[in-house]
Amino acid sequence: MTKPSMTKKVKVEIVMLVTLTLSAVAIWYYFGRPEAGSTRAASSAVAKYKPMGVENPRIHWDRLDEAQQTEYETVGRDIFTGGLPPPSPPPVPIPQPVDNGSTSRPPPPPPPQLPLKYFGYGAAQADSGRRAFLTDGATVCIVAEGDTILGHYRVTKISHANLEFEDMGTARRGVSVIEDQGPAF
Repeated sequence: MTKPSMTKKVKVEIVMLVTLTLSAVAIWYYFGRPEAGSTRAASSAVAKYKPMGVENPRIHWDRLDEAQQTEYETVGRDIFTGGLPPPSPPPVPIPQPVDNGSTSRPPPPPPPQLPLKYFGYGAAQADSGRRAFLTDGATVCIVAEGDTILGHYRVTKISHANLEFEDMGTARRGVSVIEDQGPAF
């Protein structure tokens, strides 16, 4: 009987296996062991290390308290330009009002105006509060009581005829009356 001969494919696979195994052993040998110079350098660095000379390692509470209580006082110099700032203008004397016997006060400022148009109200659910519909022409905002509009106005009350709001910057209150938009075309 004759021995079965290996096919060409099996021979190629065996040659590839031997080649890859030898490559893996060579890579492991080359990268797996440390270099002689690196261990010498590391040991000399450890030998040269000297700890800091700290006389007393306790926390200096008195110095810490003093640093925390220090107030910053400016000298008027701008650190970004490198020079001193221009001198401040001399104080302008405030004219004293002439007392002619009348106690007239300046009129109070007008109430703030909401830059959006209040055109309706509604409720999302039977138990929920009212919602106001506001528009600036292109977009519609739906807000509830307590919501902030444009980051500047807070809605305080929504009724069927008007919307009460507060200017958060000045704490003044204003009212916006419901406006009819007219028929839609």
